[in-house]
Amino acid sequence: MPEVLRGAGVSPGVGSGPVRTVAGAVPEPTAGARHAGDAEAEKRIALDALAAVAEDLEARGARAAEIGNKDGQDVLNAQALMARDPGLADGVGAKVEAGVAAPRAVFEAFGVYREMLAGAGEYLAARVTDLDDIRDRAVARLLGLPVPGVPESDEPFVLVARDLAPADTAVLDPSHVLAFVTEEGGPTSHTAIIARTMGVPAVVALPGATALTEGTLVLVDGAAGTVTVGPSAAEVEAARDAAAARASLVAETTGPGATRDGHRVPLLANVGGPKDVDAAVANGAEGVGLYRTEFLFLDRSTPPSDAEQEEAYRAVLDAFPHGRVVVRTLDAGADKPLAFLPPPSEEPNPALGERGLRMLRRHEDVLDAQLAALARAASGRSAKLQVMAPMVTDAEEAAYFAAACGAAGIDHPGVMIEVPAAALRARDLAAEVEFFSLGTNDLTQYTCAADRQIGGLADFQDPWQPAVLDLVAIAASAGVPCGVCGEAAGDPALACVLVGLGVTSLSMGAPSLPLVRAALSRHTLDECRQAAAAARAARAPHAAREAARTHLTALTSLGL
Repeated sequence: MPEVLRGAGVSPGVGSGPVRTVAGAVPEPTAGARHAGDAEAEKRIALDALAAVAEDLEARGARAAEIGNKDGQDVLNAQALMARDPGLADGVGAKVEAGVAAPRAVFEAFGVYREMLAGAGEYLAARVTDLDDIRDRAVARLLGLPVPGVPESDEPFVLVARDLAPADTAVLDPSHVLAFVTEEGGPTSHTAIIARTMGVPAVVALPGATALTEGTLVLVDGAAGTVTVGPSAAEVEAARDAAAARASLVAETTGPGATRDGHRVPLLANVGGPKDVDAAVANGAEGVGLYRTEFLFLDRSTPPSDAEQEEAYRAVLDAFPHGRVVVRTLDAGADKPLAFLPPPSEEPNPALGERGLRMLRRHEDVLDAQLAALARAASGRSAKLQVMAPMVTDAEEAAYFAAACGAAGIDHPGVMIEVPAAALRARDLAAEVEFFSLGTNDLTQYTCAADRQIGGLADFQDPWQPAVLDLVAIAASAGVPCGVCGEAAGDPALACVLVGLGVTSLSMGAPSLPLVRAALSRHTLDECRQAAAAARAARAPHAAREAARTHLTALTSLGL
């Protein structure tokens, strides 16, 4: 019988083909390695290697743009900026001057940055892989070793790796990549994001993935999170037939989101700016449920101008003239540090420090400027603008934000429910704002005290955790509209459960919208409620998922 390996499915679909692995890891340079004594020459060698890596990354970015992957180019250019960072160069130089050989100096200098990012929260912790990739490319050059990367192949393949870096994936030809499989990563990892953007099946957090033999035939099911090793031709054909049937059924479901008995559930898209609008519209988004405005502010030494902000907001509002656009104010601090918004002091645990609204209250000029730009962008437009604050803990913070919105001329203030305290006292917050949006990614992380980037804690990072579902139910019953904009909304089965818990709208990455629409349309509101009750009665996430599915029988017809 073929062996079936199980990981986390992060991008639906089925792909089958031979395994091709990313080139082997670059060995760590010998600890204590010293140079011959000419520090200036050694420093030039080290910095030349970093410059060569930056140039290569920019060239890869240009190639990515040529095949239409503008997002990939942006990521690679950001990596090139990391390689050229003056602080990194100073760190390398200091170590070389202390006698450390160039390869070891580069490795140790990156180590300082790596520790900072790994402890800085979700957004930047997910960038640790990017940093490791730059380091390995520079060290490989210095050691005269092959630079890590995706193998060349004349036939389509399943790409397997410990994890995938932007430089690996940005120049991939989607017609050649049948699926991604990685040992590490999670729903918000670079691999997951790229896979969903490319529409390629992906399974991450799969133990032993890199032990798969080169050329071995595998069958990847990105919905089930399974990798079948050595499948028969009949199994591959059956999986492909099921995927085709599912695609056909999904395509039949159009129009606004609703359950089978007509209970409306608006299906919205998560976007990072105007560049994401086309995909949202193409997949039938009824509006935007999460506009991550921090992408306007990242990688800058000064805030964007008022005009620049207004233009970016207006472009998204104009794309949904008859819908709503929910904008999250700048979610800075901790996992998204900005040069112009420094924390008050060193934070031992930044994820629990000054971020989101906590940070903006210390920099009210930034908040006021953003709210004013949003108000101007919405003026005279028919789209309904709703604005919410991230990382809100109590009613006082909710009241503060509502007042700031009112002063700026914004009529529909809301808050993110990401902190367990906010969920538990949701009725207090509901008295101050018009709506909630549940950020299930952070809510799960904080509820279970489990960093989402640590693969060994996958069970505690699962939004099917019954304790997380309990908190969702509490927030959804507080008396104001309550949407979900975390990764949980894009899981067709969990989307039905969330509706059964009382959630009033769902927002997700654009490619997930058709499947969620199809799943909802095949179940009644009562079936969703029964599934939610069964999930909450379970004692573990996998049991909650299975219990819910007993009431969501139409999922089987969709191949889910």
